[in-house]
Amino acid sequence: MRIIAGTARGRKLLSVPKTKPVKPISDRIKQSLFDIIKPRIPACYMLDLFAGTGAVGLEALSRGAGKVVFVEREPACLRAINRNLEKLGFTEKAIIKKADILAGVGWLGHFSEGEGYDIIFMGPPYRDQNNVMLALSEPVLASVGQSKILAEHGIAIVQHHETEKFAIPENLEVFRTEQYGDTIVTFLRYKKAQ
Repeated sequence: MRIIAGTARGRKLLSVPKTKPVKPISDRIKQSLFDIIKPRIPACYMLDLFAGTGAVGLEALSRGAGKVVFVEREPACLRAINRNLEKLGFTEKAIIKKADILAGVGWLGHFSEGEGYDIIFMGPPYRDQNNVMLALSEPVLASVGQSKILAEHGIAIVQHHETEKFAIPENLEVFRTEQYGDTIVTFLRYKKAQ
C-alpha cells in the first residue's frame, strides 16, 4: 500500500497482520475513486468510516483535505492509522476515534465543527473472520441519512461487494456507480428539492 498522489506521493503505508479481517482498498480502485472526487478534496472535511488502515483518508490528506476523521474499532488498525499519520506528518489534520459505527454516527457531527462532512467514505468489511458475508452498508448509510452529518453539498461513498444490496435513505440519491471486479463503489448525495 502506498500514497498515490499529493504531498506524500509514493510513500509506503504500514498495514496490519493478514490474520485480521481487513482488506485494504486496492490502488486501482483508490486511483479511480480519487480521479472522480478530485475537485472536492482541497480543504474538505472527510469522514473515513470502517477506516481499516486509513488508506483512503491518508490519500485525501496527501491531496490537500483540511481534516479527516478516522473511525475504526479494531485496535491493530487504530495503531496502523496513528503510525501512518505520524510517519506522513498528518497528525495535526486528523482525528482518530475507536467506535462501533453500527451503534450510530450522529455523534461524529461534532468533529466537523457543525458544518457536516464534505465527503463520507465507508468501506465496511465484506466478510467476517469466519468468511461469512456481511451486510453493513445499509444500517450505517441509514444512520448517515438520519443524522444529517453529511454537508448540504456533500457526498457519501460506499464501497461494497457486488452481492450486497441495500436500501437508500429517503433523503439521499445515487448519482454514480462504478464497478471493479466484484467491488462496487456507489456515490450518493442529498436529493434535490423538487
